[in-house]
Amino acid sequence: MARPPFSLAFLHPRHWLTWFGLGVLWLLVQLPYPFLFWFGSALGRTSQRFLQRRANIANRNIELCFPGMGDEQRKMMIEKNFASLGMALLETGMAWFWSDRRVRKWFDVEGYHYLLEAQRKQKGVMVVGVHFMSLELGGRVMGLCQPMMATYRPHNSPVMEWVQTRGRLRSNKSMIDRHNLKGLVGALKSGEAVWFAPDQDYGPKGSTFAPFFSVQNAATTNGTYVISRLSGAEMLTISMVRKENARGYALHIGQKMEDFPRGSEFEAASYINKMIEHEILRAPEQYLWIHRRFKTRPTGEASLYV
Repeated sequence: MARPPFSLAFLHPRHWLTWFGLGVLWLLVQLPYPFLFWFGSALGRTSQRFLQRRANIANRNIELCFPGMGDEQRKMMIEKNFASLGMALLETGMAWFWSDRRVRKWFDVEGYHYLLEAQRKQKGVMVVGVHFMSLELGGRVMGLCQPMMATYRPHNSPVMEWVQTRGRLRSNKSMIDRHNLKGLVGALKSGEAVWFAPDQDYGPKGSTFAPFFSVQNAATTNGTYVISRLSGAEMLTISMVRKENARGYALHIGQKMEDFPRGSEFEAASYINKMIEHEILRAPEQYLWIHRRFKTRPTGEASLYV
């Protein structure tokens, strides 16, 4: 995918507020990272007061996944989670607007040899990702290590779609609509590395109920199972977490999934969820708990969010 062309229609007055917001974000991320770390965290903690519905969802998700966690400990995790949410806004600007040199200054890589090893067979590599708050910046960092492709959902705003696609293609090869199974499989078969995140609730269609932490029936996409069978690609995990005290980021690349089960959808979903759990536990307070991960329930089962 070439960088998308600019359209004069983007200058229509209905887009001016979007451009203003992007301009403010661009100006903010020119400031030193230690200030951004402080400001983003403070912004996120403040936002919790105005995003009470999301705070309730996060509280319920954490309660379901970690039933042994005390109320006070859960409250502290939610506060840290919202601090991470504030940072995510600034990290989006960092991902889109920072120079390569500035991005490289603030991250370390662990396990890069695993990615090179997986690519030696030239079978393609399915990179299983996790929705940490720093995901947007993580994509930029991954591309600086090894340019790859990524699945995504196109933005509803044409201006935001143009800006985010240009930002993501600064260090990566292409974006593939997450519904474009043919394009995704074709890219893997041609030997590409493609990022894919199966850790959200995408609804009942194409999903299997499998354990996720302490929730026995979590709707889990069958995408990894289907894509792995159709493409024969290698599989591994990549996630990026934010270090404490404004010390930057760590990109973690896992070993090849030699024992990924291709016998049944349930076994594959259970296996992938275990891999995702392992990654989340690197920094659980940075995970996207504000997403209703368990909104899809088996037929006849009541909602977990009532």
